[in-house]
Amino acid sequence: MLQVSRLATIGEMAAGVAHELNQPLTAIANYAQACDRLLGRPGADLEDVRKALREIADQAVRAGEILRRLRSLARSQPMKRERTDINVIIEQIRDLVLADARVHRAYAKLELAPGLPSVSIDAVQLQHVILNLVRNGLEASSITASDPRELRLGTGLSTDGDVEIMICDNGPGLSAQALERLFDPFFSTKAEGTGLGLAISNTVVRAHGGSLGHRPNLPHGACFYIRLPAEPAGG
Repeated sequence: MLQVSRLATIGEMAAGVAHELNQPLTAIANYAQACDRLLGRPGADLEDVRKALREIADQAVRAGEILRRLRSLARSQPMKRERTDINVIIEQIRDLVLADARVHRAYAKLELAPGLPSVSIDAVQLQHVILNLVRNGLEASSITASDPRELRLGTGLSTDGDVEIMICDNGPGLSAQALERLFDPFFSTKAEGTGLGLAISNTVVRAHGGSLGHRPNLPHGACFYIRLPAEPAGG
């Protein structure tokens, strides 16, 4: 079921991913054409050609990284927990978050607190949960009259010393009925929703010894948070 949810999330993000890949591919084509023009000139400046070729290489690496992240998210594999910096795994999916925000004509802001303790997690599974919550937040923001549409993805420490990931939107928020059944399988506030995304996300987070919760994002909106036990320093 987790694998199905992963593939569904990636499929829903297809427009954003396509846009994100189009940028480096367009740049590669433009720099390649520039190389052709430069080499066609008498006494071509080879240093300019080298610069264009370096740009082509950089953009190809960028496109490859996007595809690599997608493959890792889609791959089916047993849980493998490792001591990890939560900010690092969020940085790895930054491009996917920003691309999805652009598709929803929203502004996504990352606020990652420095110096957080490590956590013991399966990075791919947690990235899937974060992307699912991000997409939910962007969809919520897209149905509100608020301008601009905003989503904040942040990290910090909870009052209990857990590492906390926060995904907050400025949508309409959740009704009392929705809050009562928030993590029930097959319950969804979206007409076309399966009602499995939050239920699976909750299962994944609990398997990591953590918790998934919700609080209002005042003056309006919803804020979901993931809390994970911090690893002892030097452990």
